[in-house]
Amino acid sequence: MSPAVRIAGGIVALQGFLGLVMAVVLVVREAAGHHEEAISGYGTAAWFVIMGSGVLAAGWALWTGRRWGRGIAVFANLCLLGVAWYVFSSGRLSYAVVVAAVSIAVLGLLFSPSAVHWLTQPGPDDDSAANSASRGPDTR
Repeated sequence: MSPAVRIAGGIVALQGFLGLVMAVVLVVREAAGHHEEAISGYGTAAWFVIMGSGVLAAGWALWTGRRWGRGIAVFANLCLLGVAWYVFSSGRLSYAVVVAAVSIAVLGLLFSPSAVHWLTQPGPDDDSAANSASRGPDTR
């Protein structure tokens, strides 16, 4: 496995964990009586639990060499670039730079030559008899 993938997996797992932390913060705020008129603290916390869990699982998958985590990690970090733009347009330049820099770093790691090479190599669970490189008929 590529070291770039493992590093990206660690960062993505941290992003997912931070999503779960945000869910806890929202539940505590709502339980303490801080109510927003436009949003539900509990509903937003549930969204963060779902998304954070998915991103955490993707990070774990990359860390352990499972290819399925890459798509989720790429999608999440593309979304985080949009979040960085929103944060920037809200006047929080320092937060926007951090979010954008981390997202760009993860995307760079996941699209690095070594990561793409790792992704395109047949894995131990791949059926080597039924792929486009085999000369025989598809026996699946």
